[in-house]
Amino acid sequence: MHLGPYPLERLRRLSDASADPPGLKLRRPTPTPRAAASRLSAVSAYGPYVDMFDSLRNGEVAGEVAPFPKDPQSVANNLKASVYFLDADMAGTCLVPTDAWRHRLEHHHALVVLIRFKTGVTPDGPGAAWLEGAQQMNADLRAAEVAAITAAYVRYLGFAATAHTATASDVDLERLALQCGLAELQGGRVVNPWLDDQFGLAAVTTTLAVAPDAPLARRGIRRRRATRGARAFFGLGGIRPTWSLLGRSKRPVHLGPYPMEKIKRVKEPTTLVIPDEIARVPQRASFFDRALHGDLGTSFVEKRHTFAYKTPQAQSYVKMIRAMVPMQDGPVARQIARDTDDPDANSDAVKALGYFLGGDMVGICRADEYAWYSHDKDGKPINPDHANAVVILLDQGYETMEGASGDDWISGAQSMRAYMRGAEIAGIISQHIRNLGYSARSHTNAKSQVLHIPLILNAGLGELSRIGELVLNPFVGPRFKSVVLTTDMPLTADKPIDFGLQDFCAKCTKCARECPCGAISFAGKVMFNGYEMWKPDVEKCAKYRLGNLKGSACGRCMKTCPFNAEGLMSERFWLGVSMRFPFMRRKIAEWDDLIGNGSINPVKKWWWDLEWIHGRTVLPTKGTNARTLDFGRMRIADTQKIALYTPDMNPAPDNWQPVKLNRELAIRQGAKAESPEAARLRLGRRR
Repeated sequence: MHLGPYPLERLRRLSDASADPPGLKLRRPTPTPRAAASRLSAVSAYGPYVDMFDSLRNGEVAGEVAPFPKDPQSVANNLKASVYFLDADMAGTCLVPTDAWRHRLEHHHALVVLIRFKTGVTPDGPGAAWLEGAQQMNADLRAAEVAAITAAYVRYLGFAATAHTATASDVDLERLALQCGLAELQGGRVVNPWLDDQFGLAAVTTTLAVAPDAPLARRGIRRRRATRGARAFFGLGGIRPTWSLLGRSKRPVHLGPYPMEKIKRVKEPTTLVIPDEIARVPQRASFFDRALHGDLGTSFVEKRHTFAYKTPQAQSYVKMIRAMVPMQDGPVARQIARDTDDPDANSDAVKALGYFLGGDMVGICRADEYAWYSHDKDGKPINPDHANAVVILLDQGYETMEGASGDDWISGAQSMRAYMRGAEIAGIISQHIRNLGYSARSHTNAKSQVLHIPLILNAGLGELSRIGELVLNPFVGPRFKSVVLTTDMPLTADKPIDFGLQDFCAKCTKCARECPCGAISFAGKVMFNGYEMWKPDVEKCAKYRLGNLKGSACGRCMKTCPFNAEGLMSERFWLGVSMRFPFMRRKIAEWDDLIGNGSINPVKKWWWDLEWIHGRTVLPTKGTNARTLDFGRMRIADTQKIALYTPDMNPAPDNWQPVKLNRELAIRQGAKAESPEAARLRLGRRR
């Protein structure tokens, strides 16, 4: 994981890591491109988020040094892997040269982060006006995000650390990039061996000792060509192949990195939804909120505050997520911008900006009334005031998931990483839409007025799966988190999709078998609050995720699903076979088990198992989950009872006192739940 997607380790370097890079005296400062002045450009929407990351680049250091391997090479590997987990394109370490300081800090080591410019952006492509002049700022913002989070992580380990960005830095970032071998001098210009000058930089300086990389040795034309030669083109040695990057650069940015346009579109979701029978629910009814108010018992109140944040990695995201909440909504420009009345053009532009900012999937749908909560966390009624919703999915990191059990100490950080990035992306898009004269609001894990699942479904980003209240995507499976923004800007809705998941999940019970607490149903689908679904036992699920003593939260179902990146269905060939040949689906699920998908790949285990307790980082007191596949758990299928807490069992929106769960009644509700077939017969609908 710490080697990253580019073969930096193959480049010739100086023997002395503290030596000056070749040609240093010939360096010319690289001019900063000016932002576009067009009102349609999203450049101005970046400002509040640039300022936020700059304001969080420093902070309090933990009172005790964490118990982790202190040898500099282990530290360097861990920090590099952590920024690759955050989707950095390249990372390097170095000793900070004296001439790199602008304002001297007592830091001697540095980690440098490089983010490449986005591919697929053309002057006349869909959404081009929104992206005009934003390439450098976009790369700089992403680099600043990664550096601010990494600096916070180092401080939670007990060492001073400061992030340095393109807009707030105590060091010369280009000088550090030269020193750690992420860049070299060509004609006085600072360039990267693969990307020329198409990148943004940020850095973290620290008192934590890190093994330094050496500057690149002087390279002639022949060696420079070899860098981009056959080995790089074909991706030999596990690197990101250049041919795939070339293909991606020709793909218009508004289509995104995955070919969702090739998936079959249908008029209605593949699972029955009866809007007239859906009761809007208050946020107080969410089981995580119920835990907060003591409904699950007093022991879960404190656990609710910490379950997803109880590692130094996850802690480093929390402050960022909370800092973005005030920016989710805001004032709207008085005048509507020209050329923003075409719903199709607006939809393409929104998607282009979403992908440009780092979203993995973007879809659009109507913000139907039933998808809104009835009351917010304060018990106040929510008025559905926007007609359209933009839904963005964020991958939780397939390489890291490959090295995890799904319910170990990286699980919470995977969730928080995606939630943080989603809040940033939806916040910037919402701000830009408001700048164009339309109302817009982002809905994040920290503050949301909408339920995400029905919107993900209607936006054509997946189908409901056996996992239950989770939509599964054909390309990233269940390995994502979502963020939503609602708006009154004219947009064209996408259609739902059908890639055969209902039949596949009916034949595959792997997630149910592997669920640590038996919360996923082995049985058939039922109707619940107007939705056809494999309804999970949310009480069991919530209690396990909140009370997991050997890890942070849980994503075991996500880890073991055949549609996860390490599974058979991650290969486009098998996805195509599953979609075209239904009789193969059961066999594919069996083969997924046979080749061991869902097991832990130790090569990808990069993080340290550490727990954050009462303001300090310690070794986990109860150990770490390291589950392998459990084929014997099918035995629980015959005795499984699923508790269904129907809307009439929810606490009142403004009842802050503990409301005891009636599990016996919920189990009876589960036993007598209406089948989808009976519901269709009752409504006179065909399948």
